[in-house]
Amino acid sequence: MLQTLLEQRFQLKMHRDSKEFSVYGVVVGKGGLKMKESPLDPEAEGDGGKGVNVSAEGGARGTMVRFGRGAYFSLADNKFQARKLTMAQLADSMGGFMERPVVDMTELKGTYDLTLEFTPEEYRTLLIRTAMSAGVNLPPEVIRLLEGASDESLFKGLQATGLKLESRKAPLEVLVIDSAAKTPIEN
Repeated sequence: MLQTLLEQRFQLKMHRDSKEFSVYGVVVGKGGLKMKESPLDPEAEGDGGKGVNVSAEGGARGTMVRFGRGAYFSLADNKFQARKLTMAQLADSMGGFMERPVVDMTELKGTYDLTLEFTPEEYRTLLIRTAMSAGVNLPPEVIRLLEGASDESLFKGLQATGLKLESRKAPLEVLVIDSAAKTPIEN
C-alpha cells in the first residue's frame, strides 16, 4: 500500500538492482563448526506453517527479537544470545552491530544456539551501533564513545563457536529511485 501511495502521489519510478558492497561474510572456520544443531519447536496447532510472526521488544535493559517456534536473539546483560537461529538470521542480526552488512556464507541449513559475552564497554558499543543502524539520532557525545571501539570480542566469540567473520565483497540488493516528483499530487 505504501509503495502504491508513493508511486501515485509522487510519480515515483523505481527498480531493484544488485550492487557490490564491502561486507563481513560469516564462514565456517578452519577447525569446523563447534555448535550443535538446535531444531525449531514443533508448529503450533492450526498454524499450518504459513508465515512467520516476528515480534520485537526493547528498552533500557536490552532488546529481544522473536521469530516464532522458539527462535530468538537477545542483546542484554553484556551478552548476545541466539537460540534456534539459521545462519542467515544470525548474520542479519549481527549486521546491526557492525559498520558494514553481514552476510551468511556458511551454506549451513540448520538452526543453532550461541551465546557471546562482552565487556561492559564492548556491550555499550554494540548498543550504540544498533541504535545508529535503526536510525536513532544520537547526541555527539554518545557517538564519540565509538572512537577506538573494538569488535574483538565479537570476532573471538564467533571463533569459539567455529564461525569466522571475513572481510569480503558481495552483491546486495538495492532499491534504485529512477525519478520522483518534488511535490505530491493532490488526493
